[in-house]
Amino acid sequence: MPTLPPAQARPPEQEPHKARQMAESFGVDPERYDRTRQRYPDAMVNRIVAASPGPGFLDVGCGTGIAARQFQAAGCTVLGVEPDERMAGFARRTGVEVEVTTFEAWESAGRSFDAVVAGQAWHWVDPVAGAAKVAQVLRPGGRLALFWHVGQPPPEMMEAFAEAYHRVVPDGPVNLQAMAKQPLDRTAAFFTTKAADGIREAGSFGDPEQWRFDWERSYTRDEWLDQLPTAGVLTQLPADKLAEVLAGTGAVIDAVGGSFMVGYATVVTTAARASA
Repeated sequence: MPTLPPAQARPPEQEPHKARQMAESFGVDPERYDRTRQRYPDAMVNRIVAASPGPGFLDVGCGTGIAARQFQAAGCTVLGVEPDERMAGFARRTGVEVEVTTFEAWESAGRSFDAVVAGQAWHWVDPVAGAAKVAQVLRPGGRLALFWHVGQPPPEMMEAFAEAYHRVVPDGPVNLQAMAKQPLDRTAAFFTTKAADGIREAGSFGDPEQWRFDWERSYTRDEWLDQLPTAGVLTQLPADKLAEVLAGTGAVIDAVGGSFMVGYATVVTTAARASA
């Protein structure tokens, strides 16, 4: 599931970067977040590294360091920027250097980078102001790469989750019933199109490209329920209401045999900084 489902999302005009309370809620359980969130395809990591002019990477909204560690393993030096001290603390314990601040307030102190990346995070940044700031810290020819996982569980799973959620949180900030009916490509476009438009409006970049990496994963009941509390729509729920949502979802998974397959697309919006 994407971090913020786009269907009928608040705040108005689908501007999640203004929803700061949700944006900075993922550190409530960084251990669970790091344990259960999906890693990125090796093919994506390798393609970004190959398309960058050097190994110096800045990871915006690095969270617990999932993407940063993958780029480190590919031979890169990574500096993370993360607004949540709890997430940053976890990332530091895994060997990632992190500075705690929002990207909008972050000071480069004259530093420049070969690539700026953001995994599951760029929708929390103003897309135009963020791209303009990236242009200031990228070396000529440097690469901006923004990427998201977009998952598509079986429709009955999404419908059951939506029903369980809205039974407990009838006035919740996201219309999950609408999301359950939304094609994967449309969900992906919510992230990639807004990112590409921001890059174009900011200037200083070549034409944005869209890359896509398809894969799938099987989940048991316990695995799905373990990761579900890291979704943005659930991170702020009281424990009793969260338990109700999980119980309702778990019952449906039990009814279909205790496991199911999720199809994923990891989508990338990327552009190189113009030389001039």
